[in-house]
Amino acid sequence: MCKAVTPKVLARNNDLPIRTEQPIHSGKVRAVYWLTAADSARLIAERKYDVAPDASLAVMVISDRISAYEIIWKGEDGLDGVPGKGAALNAISNHWFDLFKQRGLASSHILEVPHPLVWIVQRAQPVMIEAICRQYITGSMWRDYAKAGSRTFCGLNLQDGLTRDQKLPELLVTPSTKGILTGIPGVPEQDDVNVSRDDITAHFAEFGFASPADVDVYERLLKQGFEAISEALAGLDQIFVDTKFEFGYATNAKGERQLIYMDEVGTPDSSRIWEGGPYRTDGRVVEKSKEEFRKLLQGHFPDPDILLNKNRMEERQALDTTLPCAFLEAVSKTYVGLAEKITGKPLPVSEDPRSEIIAVLRDQFGLIRD
Repeated sequence: MCKAVTPKVLARNNDLPIRTEQPIHSGKVRAVYWLTAADSARLIAERKYDVAPDASLAVMVISDRISAYEIIWKGEDGLDGVPGKGAALNAISNHWFDLFKQRGLASSHILEVPHPLVWIVQRAQPVMIEAICRQYITGSMWRDYAKAGSRTFCGLNLQDGLTRDQKLPELLVTPSTKGILTGIPGVPEQDDVNVSRDDITAHFAEFGFASPADVDVYERLLKQGFEAISEALAGLDQIFVDTKFEFGYATNAKGERQLIYMDEVGTPDSSRIWEGGPYRTDGRVVEKSKEEFRKLLQGHFPDPDILLNKNRMEERQALDTTLPCAFLEAVSKTYVGLAEKITGKPLPVSEDPRSEIIAVLRDQFGLIRD
């Protein structure tokens, strides 16, 4: 099975011949190619994007790689990613961004989707916060609550007596820093540390907000976005457990600077999603997100604490990252199935994703180097 699907998997996405004058930013799963000023201006005019005429645009290409616990994992027989994963993440995000627009929430950084693995995006000035919305107590919050006895999270107090995977009395917003921020009293100069709403409002400019009022806008968009996805998933008998949102500022064609959604939203990579039936019947959790893969990994290694304990990162990085094909195939089934359930459409399958991407960016957008 591995060898049969390997050509359909896009593992490398940072070596495409897309015309750019800047270094390619290669993240865990996405690569960003910032276009030249001339190409950005040309596409804005030709495609009539709702952005400032001098906005900077990029081609963002998602791979099928899978990361967990700060490690990129691979399968046997040269399977370097999860079949269908990139297309599933893009399709789900696109679906939710469209829903947000329909509800009048906010736009996103995505301007066009020329291929299932590609976004044309606008540059946005990021807010330096990753905001986690939690409707259930599970994962790291449960571990801190149960084992460490924590009752305060990001300035919010939880009562005693909660049980694992229980629905919380209200939706909690638990922000953390995006990158290392300096000079903010009480906020450690480390990436991904929890902060409170009071921290953000007291130092709004350091976190990238234009005004204290925009902190209210950000929180409203968080909660409304979560509620919109949660309501839609409930109609599919899926439970939206928690998720991550990111925001930034961008200027539209009218010259209005606005907060917009960034990155991906409501995907199985950025969220926990559970099957409704088993949870409703007996409180049993059936994962429909990357958490399923994390649990497979925890069962695969004799000492799962290596994966969970940040102080054992050196040992973690020495682990064999090649996994049985069945692990990646299970993730593929979950991601593709969830994408098709959410969108109500078959997920497009690329037979040769690299060649397809090059062709569409050359023929329709004129972005491939001569």
